[in-house]
Amino acid sequence: MSEHHHHGANYGRAFAIGIALNMLFVLVEAYYGWRADSLALLSDAGHNLSDVLGLLIAWGGFYLARLRPTQRHTYGWGRATIMAALFNALLLLVAVGGIAWEAVARFNHPVPIEGGLVMLVATIGVVINGITAWLFMSGNKNDLNLRGAFLHMAADALVSLGVVIIGALFIVTGWAWLDPAISLVIALVILFGTWSLLSHSLRLSLDGVPASIELDAVRNYLSALPEVSAVHDLHVWAMSTSETALTVHLVTCGGYPGGDFLNRVAEELHHNFAIEHATIQIETSGRICALSNHA
Repeated sequence: MSEHHHHGANYGRAFAIGIALNMLFVLVEAYYGWRADSLALLSDAGHNLSDVLGLLIAWGGFYLARLRPTQRHTYGWGRATIMAALFNALLLLVAVGGIAWEAVARFNHPVPIEGGLVMLVATIGVVINGITAWLFMSGNKNDLNLRGAFLHMAADALVSLGVVIIGALFIVTGWAWLDPAISLVIALVILFGTWSLLSHSLRLSLDGVPASIELDAVRNYLSALPEVSAVHDLHVWAMSTSETALTVHLVTCGGYPGGDFLNRVAEELHHNFAIEHATIQIETSGRICALSNHA
């Protein structure tokens, strides 16, 4: 038996607003980064450009996941959200490498920056990235794809705040090395936030058990059911970044359980473990039951 529960808010508007705001900011930041000869602003603009692409990928995955199953794709397109999260993580790693490479080169040839201009542009970034992160805040706890979008924007807001601080310090001290230094800090912040996204999305893409689910807890729950004598062939995997599936064989030596046993188990799996798709096969005979009856 299979129980299916489809849910999820529509974040299409959030994606559209976030992409528009960040694309506008990328253009502003790149222009003034070039004017001020600030690697911190230019590297952050490059990172924000990768975030725009990341938001587009996440939006595409989110849209595909809402399409109905077809004869060719009987599970639907939910897996697209997992691939979007994975592509986002890989994209960010590329951005980290580019920022770090340029920062190391700039250490050898530090260039003075316009501190006031850097602070102004970075402050705009704090506001835009903060607003965009807020748009995805409600969905980041239960959906890895939306969490990727939220983490990118939240990290960008913090990074932009760091650039504001560096601009102020440069005005006071005149230390040109602060600019490549903050670029390396930006790279480390991105790397730290990306590693979890990369590992989780890679696990889900390989049909691993979602991090939010303890497989032993699921097995113990099923084994403890009064009607169940044994549990085998238990598999749990992600159909998308927000939907989890389960298949299992339950041995019931007392005969086929009556009443609403299957519905009850499916509902409890959904309530206790957030498993939306539970496919349960009942076995009432076989070696296990033969041994049980013999004993």
